Amino acid sequence: MSEEEESVKVAVRVRPFNSREKERNSTLIVEMKGPTTILNDPSGENEPKRFTFDYSYWSHDSFKAEASGYLAAAKPHYADQNMVFKDVGLGVLANAWEGYNCSLFAYGQTGAGKSWSIVGYGPNKGIVPLFCDKLFVQIDEKKAGGEAAAFEVEFSMLEIYNEQVRDLLNPASKRKGGLKVRQHPKLGFYADGLKTVAVNSYQDIENRMEEGTKNRTVAATQMNATSSRAHTIVGIKFTQKYQNAAGQETAKSSVINLVDLAGSERAESTGATGDRLKEGAAINQSLSSLGNVIAALVDKANGKKVRIPYRDSTLTKLLKNALGGNSKTIMIAAISPADINYDETLSTLRYADRAKQIKTKVAVNEDPTEKLIRELQEENEKLKKLLESGGIPEKLDDDDDDDEEEDAKPVSKEERERIRKELEEEMQARILASEQEMEEMKKTWEEKMQQSQSGPAVPDASAAKKEKETTPHLYNLNVDPQLTGMIVHLLKPGEHLVGSSNEESGETPCILLKGLNIHHHHAALLVEGDKVFLDRCEASPDAKIIVNGEPLTEKEELEHNDRIMFGANHLYIFAHPKQAGGQKKPAMTYEEAQAEMNQNSGFVVGKGSLDDLILNDDLIEVRPAIEQANTMSEEMDKKVKFELVIIPAKILGMVGSKKEVMVKMRNVELGLEYLWTKAKFMNRKYLMDEMYESFSDGEDINWPDERDPFTEPPDHEEMIGGLHVYLESIAYKIEAKEQLDLTNIKGIEVGKLNVELWPCTQTGKVLRDEDAFVDDPETDLKGQPLAFKVKILNARGLPDRFTDIYCKFRVYTMEPFQTQAIKKAINPDFKFEQLVTFNAIDKLELDYLLNGSIFVQLYGKQVPKKREGKKLNTKQIMKKEGIQKGKDIGAENVPQHTVDEGKVGYQFQVLTLKKRLERLEKKMAQMNKVVDVAEKSSKMRVKTETIKTVLRAKNPDAVEKAIKTIPKDKGAGDNEGVNGQPQSQESSACTLL
Repeated sequence: MSEEEESVKVAVRVRPFNSREKERNSTLIVEMKGPTTILNDPSGENEPKRFTFDYSYWSHDSFKAEASGYLAAAKPHYADQNMVFKDVGLGVLANAWEGYNCSLFAYGQTGAGKSWSIVGYGPNKGIVPLFCDKLFVQIDEKKAGGEAAAFEVEFSMLEIYNEQVRDLLNPASKRKGGLKVRQHPKLGFYADGLKTVAVNSYQDIENRMEEGTKNRTVAATQMNATSSRAHTIVGIKFTQKYQNAAGQETAKSSVINLVDLAGSERAESTGATGDRLKEGAAINQSLSSLGNVIAALVDKANGKKVRIPYRDSTLTKLLKNALGGNSKTIMIAAISPADINYDETLSTLRYADRAKQIKTKVAVNEDPTEKLIRELQEENEKLKKLLESGGIPEKLDDDDDDDEEEDAKPVSKEERERIRKELEEEMQARILASEQEMEEMKKTWEEKMQQSQSGPAVPDASAAKKEKETTPHLYNLNVDPQLTGMIVHLLKPGEHLVGSSNEESGETPCILLKGLNIHHHHAALLVEGDKVFLDRCEASPDAKIIVNGEPLTEKEELEHNDRIMFGANHLYIFAHPKQAGGQKKPAMTYEEAQAEMNQNSGFVVGKGSLDDLILNDDLIEVRPAIEQANTMSEEMDKKVKFELVIIPAKILGMVGSKKEVMVKMRNVELGLEYLWTKAKFMNRKYLMDEMYESFSDGEDINWPDERDPFTEPPDHEEMIGGLHVYLESIAYKIEAKEQLDLTNIKGIEVGKLNVELWPCTQTGKVLRDEDAFVDDPETDLKGQPLAFKVKILNARGLPDRFTDIYCKFRVYTMEPFQTQAIKKAINPDFKFEQLVTFNAIDKLELDYLLNGSIFVQLYGKQVPKKREGKKLNTKQIMKKEGIQKGKDIGAENVPQHTVDEGKVGYQFQVLTLKKRLERLEKKMAQMNKVVDVAEKSSKMRVKTETIKTVLRAKNPDAVEKAIKTIPKDKGAGDNEGVNGQPQSQESSACTLL
């Protein structure tokens, strides 16, 4: 079997603007010229970036919608689905017929259009369905042409989420930790126990794909999984069996992997930095490892000897052949056209640019069946002898990740024993896999088809679609449009109980839901003629049911396109074909339905500005996640409550009017409160989901604090409050002494802080008022050195639940300054001062001084308070506090500002103006004295030099000295000038009017 080297082919595709980008008035930053993709920097700071690939597909505009809904080219440069399939899909198909392994994977940020290219929507079918359809068309053509070969097609579908492999065709086989990924010398890496089914037509594959996607949707809803964080791999094994020239039965086989990768966007780091559980859920491990593998393969292609870290993640193990083994591989990089996604688009293009340098070694998989079976038998005999003799090797001979350094490291006796046991288990699994493979080779195609059809009947996707057209039904809404509408509950006449299964009674409701906050008798749907009603169940008075954003309080008739939420995360649309009639009014999207619930929870956000749109997006993402987190906390009794808070940027020390969505985490048992950024909360939420899955499986969830996403360490520091110290007075070299209000995140006063600002020399000597006068900072400060002292004297009236209290602040771009920490005190004395110096004030620094501020934050460690009396669980504590389900995160949590945000700024402005007024009055008094002295000395004019000294001198002695020169000025004119005599021109002077 000869090998040939081939480079990975790379295609880039840009999609149209989506609704989010249109709302934000995004601008187009992508151009394509032939195979070249050009990315323009929206800031204009950098030159356009140019990348050349095998294909650059323009799918942004220049298309028209046909009557069928298919988007066809309106201009020649538009790349429709058929063009992409012709260039990419047909190549994969041709390679499969020749017996090559093929891999196609889509990469890009969430929403960039990966699924559009790979799967497609409606009539706009993507590469996978078009490939499968064409494969069976060509098989039928071969058979019709009298081809003697037999053709076998087998199908599998799996998902990798949080490093676990889920079999999407066999969800009942769920096992702890997912399917194990093992390595076989002949089969390569494989998912042990993955269900592979024989398929006889494209309709079979379509039904199986529908089944797999539905199972994926159900699992994602039950376990709160984020589908954009999951990788989906569709596997197709195509085998051609025929008699070779020697009369032997020969198999030419091709394994085709079609991979839809998770969203490539980088996890937010803002706010998550320093979190001990950062990325602890391994949610991004696979994509991170894929990047490392690609980088290492590029180095290897350039002649470097490097380790290829395939074993670092589940995804890279299963893609080993695609990336560095026996496979012809194509990558489709999907990109957004919008300026708001510039960084992610640039990252995707760089990723694709590296991938095109990778080379694989491909070979035709064509061997006599007997030879294949014999090789597997020989491998098994070898492994069995090793097991019987106890001669377990330290590593298997096909562990070829080029990691000699790692293999050479010394290991302990315990570690060696653990490795020995793992290898023994691996060898036994290999023996079993080889035996299964040999059994499959011996089976006839009819036996394989019979085995595939022996399980539960696979629903006919086309028949189900027809029934929906005439029957009232519920269909699911999902944040991933590809998963919306995958779960359908038909509502035929009668009563339909909604709820979870009851293991004790054995009762299973008509509409079975699993997951957070779902009761056995959750709700009832009643179909009476053409009317459908939704009602509560008496057995579950506190079951959460939301209709069109409002809690259901009594029996209600449903109308077409109503939105219904059961529990914490089962969101449905009610569809009634007869009510819909001929109208084509679209149902709400997932985002619109969530925004409706946000509004009814009290979070009303405008749509006028970009900041409002961003805030609304954050609310849509965070609010449902908080509800799920609170429900998990109650069910697992974690004694934690989460609340959503909207905080003006100013309260957080940031510039501008933007508001930030943050989460308050409250330990209701110990009375501790912590403020989490959105990034930190969403990161922890992945871990909470992981913990809840273990809880649902009956596992022990008494995790240590360092792993528990519901805890913070005892020494965690929390912000008590903050305030702005405005610097305008320093720009005029005026001292400021103020007692300022400290406010918490909700703008509520939590104490007072006594702060002073003193202008001084570069060495720290405080300047007296008369020495420091600045009349016009624009002219007097620019290019000059400036120094001042920040004094934090004390805080008064702080909450009594903090200890180790200190202040922290930053001036301009300097490193933060910090006071000493004071042990438990409500009136701590800091007695702190810090000299701040600027070498030569430039324009930006002057603007900062005139309009900016120092944001002082007060931090401390919380002292836990134990609850007195009977020990209560989380749910009981919530009820005792009067916090009811369905009102978890309502409008009461929107900050009510008891302290005016501009109050401090006004205080400093008034102080500065007062001081400047005092100085002006002083100067006026000095000018009046000049006039008096001139009049008494009978002088008609005063020298310009004298006036300048009086107005600008910072030393009072200099002013007095200048005034004393007025009577002595012989050229200043006298009474003779008044009587008509010529005035002396000896002195340059100004006339006093």
